[in-house]
Amino acid sequence: MSRTSVKSAEPLAHAVILAGGRGTRFWPRSRTRTPKQLLNIVGQLTMIQQTVGRLSPLFPPSSVWVVTNGEQAAEVRRQLPAVPARHILAEPVGRNTAAAIGLAAVHLLRAASPDALMAILPADHIIEPAERYRRIVRAALEVAARPGPGPLVCLGIPPTRPDTGFGYIESAKASPRESTTRAERVSGEFVLAVRRFTEKPSLPRARRYVASGRYLWNAGMFFWRVSTFLSLLERLLPRTHSALLRLADTIGTPRYDAALRRIYPQLENISVDYAILEPASRDRRRSPVFVLPAAIDWSDIGSWAAVYELLAAKPGENVSAGRLLALDATGNFLWSPHKLIAAVGVRDLVIVDTPDALLICPRDRAQDVGRIVKELELQKAHKLL
Repeated sequence: MSRTSVKSAEPLAHAVILAGGRGTRFWPRSRTRTPKQLLNIVGQLTMIQQTVGRLSPLFPPSSVWVVTNGEQAAEVRRQLPAVPARHILAEPVGRNTAAAIGLAAVHLLRAASPDALMAILPADHIIEPAERYRRIVRAALEVAARPGPGPLVCLGIPPTRPDTGFGYIESAKASPRESTTRAERVSGEFVLAVRRFTEKPSLPRARRYVASGRYLWNAGMFFWRVSTFLSLLERLLPRTHSALLRLADTIGTPRYDAALRRIYPQLENISVDYAILEPASRDRRRSPVFVLPAAIDWSDIGSWAAVYELLAAKPGENVSAGRLLALDATGNFLWSPHKLIAAVGVRDLVIVDTPDALLICPRDRAQDVGRIVKELELQKAHKLL
């Protein structure tokens, strides 16, 4: 695609930020109304503010949409005052990513056009450097804008370890350095055909994936036309597609809110990976799927331990949000910004202090913090949620 055609497509590109998660593994800071993406987990800005900030100027605020929920929508609007209020879409109930993206798609169908490009992006990832990331996103949009049967484009992160917590994308070639007709360059970025998607593997399988050089971590970032997505939704989830079109007829009218509450719970509860991308990758004649290897510093910040690893300048360093006095204490993550923390003889702990709760756990058990939230739900301890 020529440089001229890329520039002509850019005004039709919209960023759709998925921001409806609860972030339970970041309890006790993360709560129902202020989950992970609305907190300053790393840095001064919140995760969603960082996400919108690194997209500029590729996506101005007028081209940003956020899909969240009713409990978080007001705070999203407060944190993103430059994004039009009508672009903050609130789900009445959670119905996973296929429905959330479908909701954004029918709004774009009304506000823009079927040819509008969608960049589907998580609200709570750390990505650096921003300029390099924008170049990769620009190349992904260029591929998604191609004529003919609409491509589905993913970003894949070259794995640095055999991690069992991520989904994997198998490319149709072994390495971007190899010469093959299945790989090409777009705006300087490699574009590879996708062979298949694999969900969180066992450790032995993850080791084989990394050793093969064919697999990338699925970063949950996708690019396609509105019409491409809705066409696949019609074929693969026809009931959800039909319901969303009924909802679309009410957008911009006084009937919308009631229709959303009535229709949205009827949508199928399934991820876009399972519902759309995996079937599409098995049917390249109708909708080819491509992946761009994104050689960037990336983290989905999945736990307090991941925050520690991101912030610790060297192994064994203590990371503290407040003043710290440490005696024979190493490898700890300590968050209590308004108190002096005195740590004596403790190692590899996570301690997070809030006005109504205190979390203490070994760093290697940080993934289990979500189980505390489930227990609090069983106890109906709503004030702590």
